[in-house]
Amino acid sequence: MIVLDVESSGLLPHKHSIISLGAIDLDEPENQFYEECRIWDGAEFEKEALAINGFTEEEITNAEKQSEADLIAAFVAWATDRPADRTFAAQNPSFDLEFVQAACSRAGVDSPFSKRTLDTHTLCWLHMTRAGMRPPLGNHHSAINLDFALRYCGLPEEPKPHNALTGALCHAEVVSRIAYNRKLLPDFDSYPIPWMNS
Repeated sequence: MIVLDVESSGLLPHKHSIISLGAIDLDEPENQFYEECRIWDGAEFEKEALAINGFTEEEITNAEKQSEADLIAAFVAWATDRPADRTFAAQNPSFDLEFVQAACSRAGVDSPFSKRTLDTHTLCWLHMTRAGMRPPLGNHHSAINLDFALRYCGLPEEPKPHNALTGALCHAEVVSRIAYNRKLLPDFDSYPIPWMNS
C-alpha cells in the first residue's frame, strides 16, 4: 500500500498544480518519496492553499524547480518499483488521486493507480464506533480530520505549515496503528497506542 499526500496550488486538479508529493510504502516504511515542483504553465494558484502548505508564489513558479511532469514521472517510477499493492491511502485519497491522475494526463504518463483507495477518516470512524464511541460531528457531518485521527491514535498534531512528506508519514502511522495495532515509524515510537494500554 502507498500512503501519500499531495500539496497543490488549489483544490481543482484541472486548473491547479501539484507543488509537492510525499509517499511512503506501508510495507517497507523506509522506502519514501518526496519531491517538489513548479506549477505547470498556465496553472492557477490560491493564496489560501499556499498558506496551508507554506509555499510562496516565488517558490511555486521558480523555473529552476523541476516541472510537474518530471515530478509525476519520478513518482510513477518510484511507485511501480514497489511491491504489487499500489493501493493509495490518505486522509482524503480522492483529492490526492485526482491530482495524480490529472498530472499523469498532462504529462502523457500512463497512470498505474486504481480508484480503489483507503482513507484514514473511515478507519478512524470505524475504530471508534466498534469501541462504542461516538465520532465527532461538525455542521451535521463527521469532523474527523487528520489532526483528530492523530490525537485519537495518541500522536501529536501535524506540524503547520505542513509538507507532503510529513502528511504521508502521519497518515501512514494512523493506518498502521488502527489497522494493525502496531507502531510504524521511529519518529512516533515514544507515543503509546492508547487502546493498547487500556
